[in-house]
Amino acid sequence: MTKTLDIFIIGGGINGTGVARDAAGRGLSVTLAEMGDLGGATSSASTKLFHGGLRYLEFFEFRLVREALIERENLLAAVPHISWPMRFVLPVHKSMRFEGSTPASKLLTLLMPWMKGRRPAWMIRLGLFIYDNLGGRKILPATTRLDLRHDPAGAPLREKFTTAFEYSDCWVQDARLVVLNARDARARGATILPRTIVTNAKHTGDHWEIETRDQNSGEVALHRAAILVNAGGPWVQDIIENTVETTAQGKVRLVRGSHIVTRKLFEGDKTYFFQGKDGRICFAIPYEDDFTLIGTTDADHDAASTVPECTTSEQEYLCEFVSQYLVDPINTDDIVWHYAGVRPLYDDGAANATAATREYVIKVNQEAGGPLINIFGGKITTYRKLAESVLDEVVKLRPNTSENWTCRVPLPGGDFPVDGVDALLRDFMNRFAFIERRYARRLLRSYGTDCADLLAGCKSLSELGRHFGGDVYQRELDWAIDNEWVQTGEDFLWRRTKRGLYLDTKQRDAVDEYIQARRAKTA
Repeated sequence: MTKTLDIFIIGGGINGTGVARDAAGRGLSVTLAEMGDLGGATSSASTKLFHGGLRYLEFFEFRLVREALIERENLLAAVPHISWPMRFVLPVHKSMRFEGSTPASKLLTLLMPWMKGRRPAWMIRLGLFIYDNLGGRKILPATTRLDLRHDPAGAPLREKFTTAFEYSDCWVQDARLVVLNARDARARGATILPRTIVTNAKHTGDHWEIETRDQNSGEVALHRAAILVNAGGPWVQDIIENTVETTAQGKVRLVRGSHIVTRKLFEGDKTYFFQGKDGRICFAIPYEDDFTLIGTTDADHDAASTVPECTTSEQEYLCEFVSQYLVDPINTDDIVWHYAGVRPLYDDGAANATAATREYVIKVNQEAGGPLINIFGGKITTYRKLAESVLDEVVKLRPNTSENWTCRVPLPGGDFPVDGVDALLRDFMNRFAFIERRYARRLLRSYGTDCADLLAGCKSLSELGRHFGGDVYQRELDWAIDNEWVQTGEDFLWRRTKRGLYLDTKQRDAVDEYIQARRAKTA
């Protein structure tokens, strides 16, 4: 007889893998099914930031911002290899543009300037004061004021920008965060099934019966579970209505966020936070050493089944946006890559996509006869707290479940201090002196202390095996296939890493062919 699991999770993005890790660490039996690659949709198409969400203060989402600010430092402690502090430079405009003819409309514009034009300096400073103090900041430095006429941060910017505020947030390799949660969940006993679609789920007697189909082999399997968790992201409502065939207790609002990657636009490791005339904001972020990441947009997206694309108009919009600030304007010819993702926000009835809440909402539905826990919304920074909220609901259903445990507990490869990367790099270079420093740093920023396992026994560059270009060697590919569910070149080149930016089409094809051949041998 098929064993009845405690929890079955649909969806292998950051929310699903976060729940799987938390639940498995409490001793619960867990299986997770993801219809594509882990983190293959929304969770690999973010702006790659752990941040409180400075602009969310404008919409009075203080609880969300406070939770996210606290989580920044918790996550830095858990994943110091794939996340690190960044300083953000926010140039100040000298004047504000007011619109409206009546005193009431002018007052409204003054009090809520994001509705018309850019924010004034006093509002930015007030917001940053709240931002610095709302979340009990301990690791990250506080806001400072910059004179851009004498600070290197002003070099890329037009002369009219003479003042800026510099504040702290954090960078994260989003898709790697998903895989590390999945790896830790598996190490704690969970079963992780990528490229496995849930075709049907129904409640029978005292359990759920979940039917899955392996997307590669076509094999159909039946699973039993006491609790079903719907972490389907953009597909959350489709799973409720079509897979489980029950009534949704909330609605999802799909919002597309598009990004472009350009040649490197400025030196240094600081990110720029730009304000648009339309009230939106845009980041220009140092990316993969040799590039700049620019984003994002907010546009309503019609359906989860529609593949999100960064449209030509969005590419032009982002280029024009940042060009208002840069000494050297850019255009679409400078773009080397672009991507788009769909944020599955909870539909709170906001007038536009930008104003829609980023709060996560957990709904427990018993209409099908058993507990179905549906996850709406969320942001990558608060995924761990979201997982705890889901487990709070599990505890109500299974009272003997143990307490919260994940805060600051390292994910695979992250078992070293937040400020320990340089020391780890020195040790790494001593042990593997044949590797160039830049390559060594890239490996450490992907795998952390797991590098010792990845390179175990290697004493020369030749022992890394075939070189595919862009410092991609056979040894790393083999390790990723064996440990991180890599099944295609895209999995490795655009999600586990971003080495696709450094390889040409022929080299990328060679990586995919190698992966397919190796998987065929070990099948």
